[in-house]
Amino acid sequence: MNDTRRSVLFALLLAAAAPLLAQETPAPAPAAAPAAPVSWSSLSPQQQKLLGSFGDKWNTLPPERQQALARGSERWLGMSPEQRSQAQDRFQRWSTLPPDQRQALRNRWQRFQSLSPSERENVRQNFHRFQQLPPAQRQMLRERWRNATPAQRQQWIESARAGHLKGMGGPHAGPHAPPPPPPSHH
Repeated sequence: MNDTRRSVLFALLLAAAAPLLAQETPAPAPAAAPAAPVSWSSLSPQQQKLLGSFGDKWNTLPPERQQALARGSERWLGMSPEQRSQAQDRFQRWSTLPPDQRQALRNRWQRFQSLSPSERENVRQNFHRFQQLPPAQRQMLRERWRNATPAQRQQWIESARAGHLKGMGGPHAGPHAPPPPPPSHH
């Protein structure tokens, strides 16, 4: 699978398959307060039906996992039939990825989650700007990223984090300006 497809798959997985991924990896608990358990009886009948395979062992699950499953089931139930179908398709593609690629995507997700809210929003905005570029320009930026040295990549990342690069139209954009890193690297 090429980098473009992996990037798109990752973005799509983040958007819609998070409830399904909750079955594989529990969400980390906030350091400040331990997660509170979720009682089975507090779930709606629709959630209980959706999470039926967990019913017998619900009380043995860690509270973080209970919360992740409860949140995921709420999101799932709030989706339209078309959104559910798309999420199922994305999860199917996810399940066909080799374990090392899935782990790399999980690691990127964890790095993304460790960012501050403003940094995460910046990544989202950069991703949307990147997606709006013409395909040829996106490909050119991907090539420049792939051909860059690790030091150049790090410099671009630091500049983007500092707010010096705002897509191709930012204050440092020009014929010799480094490209913003593709959003797939977070």
